[in-house]
Amino acid sequence: MIETLFPNVLEYASDMVVAFKETVIMVLISGAIGLVAGLILAIILVITKENGLYENKVLHRILETIINIFRSIPFVILVAMLVSFTRLLMGTSIGIKGALVPMVIGIVPFISRLAEQALLEVDKGVIEAAWAMGISKKYIVFHILIPEAKPGLIRSFITGTISLIGLSTMAGTVGGGGIGSFAVRYGYSRYMNDITFVTVVILVLSVNIIQTLGNRAASKITH
Repeated sequence: MIETLFPNVLEYASDMVVAFKETVIMVLISGAIGLVAGLILAIILVITKENGLYENKVLHRILETIINIFRSIPFVILVAMLVSFTRLLMGTSIGIKGALVPMVIGIVPFISRLAEQALLEVDKGVIEAAWAMGISKKYIVFHILIPEAKPGLIRSFITGTISLIGLSTMAGTVGGGGIGSFAVRYGYSRYMNDITFVTVVILVLSVNIIQTLGNRAASKITH
């Protein structure tokens, strides 16, 4: 029965496993870099805004402009724009290495906006009370603002990770490797519909598992 319904999946099962591992590697590496960079940018945006702890309107506007510019560029176009830079930085513009640079640059603005919103949702009264007690700005940022925003930040990071799966798939369509490249090479180009179906199922399951785990983690630390 399985051989009849999924003949190509069985034939190229080992290649599919390799492609899935490539996707996991791309998401983990770009996610780690992108999430840290996005959080740093979000913190800077929040503390430099008007009436922020370290108000700096010039820096705030510059960062906002840069983030908005990169957020407005479709990922496929971003990959094409960064080919030369990626090749210079990584030595290649294809495969896992070639996908990491555009994936990081593509996800950082998205994460920064989500994390910024999570930080802005922290009760201002808590921050004002800490400031009135004479607590230092640095302490407020790292020991009050960020901890209070943890549930929202976790949800932001989960959303970003899920988006990275989509970016890795798009990167695969232009030579980035991973499950996206596999689906295009076999499922689309060779009309192997069973491979297309299975890759979609794998992606759907991956997204749901990540979302479920993330929601549980956020719920446990919500107070």
